[in-house]
Amino acid sequence: MERTERYVREVMTPGVAAVRPDASLVEAAQLMRAEDIGGVVVTGGGQVLGVLTDRDITLRAVADGADPLTVSAQSVCTPNPVVVAPDDAVSEALGLMRAHAVHRLPVVEDGRPVGMLCIGDLPVERGAWDGR
Repeated sequence: MERTERYVREVMTPGVAAVRPDASLVEAAQLMRAEDIGGVVVTGGGQVLGVLTDRDITLRAVADGADPLTVSAQSVCTPNPVVVAPDDAVSEALGLMRAHAVHRLPVVEDGRPVGMLCIGDLPVERGAWDGR
């Protein structure tokens, strides 16, 4: 019988682009540009504290006139994000993305971030994201 379920470890982007909680938004944005990614994990003590996206920087800081050189990543990120494990089923991860209206999930193993799962990584059939 052919296995149909895929696991997060098979489709995630391994490794984590991460910033310290006190990193400036400029530092975070420069890392995103260098890595050609739309979000980074905010980590402290090896633990995931939040997820910071380019959209967060734009809407939660720049649009309010905040100085991206002095505002910290932790103050703008989405704290305590939903996470998945490498051995979780892709269908479960997709369900979490839908339920929480997010496009990125940190992948955590033994309490430490080991990768990122983005909606674009998922082998999703047409209409699966919006419930069709």
